[in-house]
Formats: sequence, C-alpha cells, structure tokens
Amino acid sequence: MQSLQEFFNQYGALLFEGTIQTLIMILVPTILAYLVGLPLGVLLSITKKNGLMPAPKLDAIVGWLVNIGRSIPFIILMVALMPLTLKIMGSGIGTRGAIFPLFVGSAPFVARMVEQSIEEVDGGMIEAAQAFGASISQTIMKVIIPESLPSIIRGLSITMITIFGYSAIAGAIGAGGLGDIAIRYGYYRYQGLVMAAAIILSIILIQAIQMFCDFLVVKIDKRNQ
Repeated sequence: MQSLQEFFNQYGALLFEGTIQTLIMILVPTILAYLVGLPLGVLLSITKKNGLMPAPKLDAIVGWLVNIGRSIPFIILMVALMPLTLKIMGSGIGTRGAIFPLFVGSAPFVARMVEQSIEEVDGGMIEAAQAFGASISQTIMKVIIPESLPSIIRGLSITMITIFGYSAIAGAIGAGGLGDIAIRYGYYRYQGLVMAAAIILSIILIQAIQMFCDFLVVKIDKRNQ
C-alpha cells in the first residue's frame, strides 16, 4: 500500500497546482462578476415601480436580460461562449479559458443577489435621506450600499461557492483545477486516494471562504458593534 509520503511525493505538486488553478477560477471571476453585477443589482432595485428612480420599462428589460443569463446551464454557456472566449482570453481551454464564461455565468446571479440585499434595507432610512435633501447618487452611496453591505457580503460567500461548483464543471472539459483532477484521476484512472485528496482540499477551500465572509460580516454589521 502506498504510504502518505509516497503519495505526496507523487501527487503533491499536482494537487497544489490544481488548488491554485481553482482559486484563480474562483477569485478572478468573482471580482469581475461584482464589478458588473453590483451596479446591475442597484439598477434593478432603483428602477422598480416604487424605487428611487422608477423606470418600469428599463427595469423589465434589464431584469429580462439578467434572467436569460441565469437560465442557461453553465456547461452549455461555456461551450456557446467558446469563440468569444478565444478572442477575449486568447484560449478556450485551461484556467484562462474558464475565467470569461465563469464571469458571464455568475454576473447575473450576483445582480439578483445584490438586488435582494438592497430590498432588505429599511425604507425609512432611504426616505429620511431624501427628506434631508440627499440626491439619488448620495442616497445610493451613503445609505443603500452601506446598509445592504452585510447582506451583500453574505451573498458573496454564496456566489464564490457557486462559482467553485461551476469551476468543477469547467474542469470536466479541460479547465484544470481540483474538479479536473478528481475526474481525470479519480474517475478515469480509478485513483481513489487522489479523488479523496481533491475532495478534502475542496472542503477546506469552501470552509475557508465561508469563514472569511462570516468574519467580514461580523466586522461590517453595525448590529455587532
């Protein structure tokens, strides 16, 4: 039976590389998704019928586009975006090739998460800000975003874990990462220990993400101060 030392000598570098690839596929698309999804979520909220800047037609169009993005299964989206991914990223495979579809697939999800977080803000605070003469931009930046931030951070953990799941799917079609290792070695080559190691590392990553986001929420949430 293979010893633990022999196992790490043989597969340690592979698992380390897979972990780094998975982290890249989580962090980079998450940042990009929030750069797009955060303003989209704000727009969806303020353009509602009873929002800060009512525009039902615009809200319906943006909501329709977001819903379309959320409706496409990720593996289909990844294949469909392959030509565009090649042009933008310079590669349709590997970790680099997974970043763009991961971003596109998660941005609509982020938009809806942000919209829901904003809906939790006490309407009385928004009304008070407007009564004091705050502009729409001031109300958004000084009331809505700060007050919804703890909920947005909670949504961040869900988003990152969702993207992690997408990255495992991407790994199945050549994107690398822990998902690729688990399938390539655990499924095709019957290397049960490698699959177990990939699963353990995945659990550690998810727990670390959840603990980090929980820590941020505790620090940011005024109710904990």
